[in-house]
This record gives sequence, C-alpha cells and structure tokens, in this order.
Amino acid sequence: MTVRMTRDELLRRGAAGTALLTFPSLFAACGGGDGEGTDGGELKDVLNFANWPFYIDTESPTTLEAFESATGIKVNYFEEINDNADYFATKQQPLSQGQSIDRDIFVFTDNSRFPGILVAEGWIEKLDRDLIPNIANLVDAQASPLFDPEREYSLPWMGGMTGIAWNEDVTGPVETVQQLLEDPALKGKVSMLTEMADSVGLVMLANGDDPASVTDETFQAAINRVQAAVDSEQIVRFTGNDFAQPLARGTFAASVAWSGDVVQLLQDNPKLKWAIPTDGGMIWTDNMFIPGGGSVPTASTFMNFVYDPAVAAKLAAAIAYVSPVKGAREELAKNDPDTASNPLIFPDDETLSQVQQYDSEALNNDAHITKWQAVLGQ
Repeated sequence: MTVRMTRDELLRRGAAGTALLTFPSLFAACGGGDGEGTDGGELKDVLNFANWPFYIDTESPTTLEAFESATGIKVNYFEEINDNADYFATKQQPLSQGQSIDRDIFVFTDNSRFPGILVAEGWIEKLDRDLIPNIANLVDAQASPLFDPEREYSLPWMGGMTGIAWNEDVTGPVETVQQLLEDPALKGKVSMLTEMADSVGLVMLANGDDPASVTDETFQAAINRVQAAVDSEQIVRFTGNDFAQPLARGTFAASVAWSGDVVQLLQDNPKLKWAIPTDGGMIWTDNMFIPGGGSVPTASTFMNFVYDPAVAAKLAAAIAYVSPVKGAREELAKNDPDTASNPLIFPDDETLSQVQQYDSEALNNDAHITKWQAVLGQ
C-alpha cells in the first residue's frame, strides 16, 4: 500500500471510523474540578492550552468536551502557534522575567532548539507525574529525548512527517525536491517551511546528505540550493501552518508541508495531495510543556487524560498525526482497522525507513541559524 493510497483510504473512512470511537465515561486518575495536586498547587477549573492549527478533533464529543465532562475542567484552546521561532519570540521576555503568560500548556517541536532552551533556562514547570499514571503509555522511542531525558518537563502531544504537498488543480505530482525547487512550471508558486530542520533537512536528503549528521559543508550545500530557488523566485514564501489556505486556493502549487495538515484539508479539497519525497522526508515530535506560572496539577491532569489509549486513538484518527501513546493503535483497530493501519498515523517499518530526524546538536549551531535566517530574509 502506498502512502497516497493509505491517505485516501483515511479520507474515505475517517468520518465513519471516528464516529465509532467513544471516550471512557470516567477517568479515575483525572480527579475533579477542584482540590490540590500532589505538588501543593491548586487544581483549577479552567485550563489554557496553546497549540498549533489543525491539531485537535472537532467531531462531538471532542477530546476537549470529554475532558470537561470527565473532570469539570473547561479548556480554553488557542490555535496561536504558527512557527516555533515566532511563537517563542512572543513569550521569551515574560518567561525570562518570571511572568505568567496566561497559558497552562504550550507546544514546541523537538526539531527546533526551543525545547532545550526552555529546560536549560528553567522557564517551564516540572510535570506532576503522580497525576499522570498514564505516562506509562508513552511509547518507548519517546521516553528519553536529549532536551528532557527523564521526561520531567514534557510529554509528546503528537508527531508527524514533513514532505511535499501539491494542488492537482494547478500541477501534476510533485514528488522530488529537485522538481519543487527547479521546475519552471512551478516558478512563483512554491512555499517552504520556516522551520530549518524541515526545509533544510529535505534538501539535504535530496543532495544525498544525512540530516541526522549535519556538517558545515552539507548545511551550506543545502542552503545554497534553497537560496538559489529564492533568487530565481521559484520560492515565493516561507510559512508555518499558514501554507494551508494558499495551497488549497491554488495560490501555491506545491509546498513543503506537514502530513496531518494536508490529510485534514483533503476533507474540503480532494485535489490536495501529500507524499514523502522520493529522496526521503523528515520526522519530528511536538511536545507539551507547562510554562512558568502555569497550573501544574491542571495541566498534568489533562496530559493524563490524553494518554488514555481510547482518547489517544480518537484524537489520532481525527487529526492524522502520529500518536505517542501505547495501545492507541489497538483501540482504533477495534472499530476502524483500516485507519489503524495508516502509516501516517502509526508508521510502519517501511515508512520509517523513508524519514529522518534532524541532527539535534546542529539545531543549536548559531552559525547555521544565522545563515538560515538570512535565507528567510530575517
């Protein structure tokens, strides 16, 4: 089964399959809407959660509705993160001064340098693991990231893959980086992601280099190629999640894009396609953190809720991103085995062989960051 065939099957079966999934009626470990967590902090009756667009289910009962029903805690959900660097820039000053940002959870990607900064600077709170017994369901591969080796400060929200999306109303298949950056038919209709690891990583793979082991030479070769596409006006814009609507409208013919976003957009525009480039794609994980001043008990209670396999299964099926929760695939397979076998949500060995993680040490290379910002025009 190819990635595209699997994605199309997900689109056809998504509504029916997701509707068959139900939430547990009560999670004993979640607690109620008042009281205190084990760290002495107060369990609030409102949770403020900042996340990326296209990253939550919308079919009732949603995850957020079910959480409120089970715990009495209302969630104010803010789709306000478009780009790791831009979002971090808006929060850095108050966090560095010990000021609250009025959020209890925010999300950063592991292929950016910001998780490491947050932990190193002490701008986030420790999780209350006593309130998260479902942390035992964290997949083994995500148990010990370099930025938080004991998972004291973070839990994965979802993971995903970076590839190429295109609009069939504008172009035929765009399945190589060479075509994306050099095909004259796409001139002025291409976007790339502002995230260095996503865009530079794809170009490194197309160059035959390894993004998991970045050198100054391989990095320079990649950004030279991107810069050439900027100079020739092949690339018209660098984006975060905001590639979605221009791609759907046909303003962009093709975009470097995240897997789950395009699967969701397909529901309204079946002309949109996504694929891992023939030279390979990138894989990453978004992580939940509690910013300084956030409610540790309330955030920890929510994290426990979404780490129940039944909740994780419904959420993953709806948004088509990679679940970090053990047992989610098995829960989904009970009612929707086709979606449970989708390698975009639960990557199989064949899919994993086509994707790479970006070199974690290179994420903090100041010279590389400066050069990439110059390509972006910053």
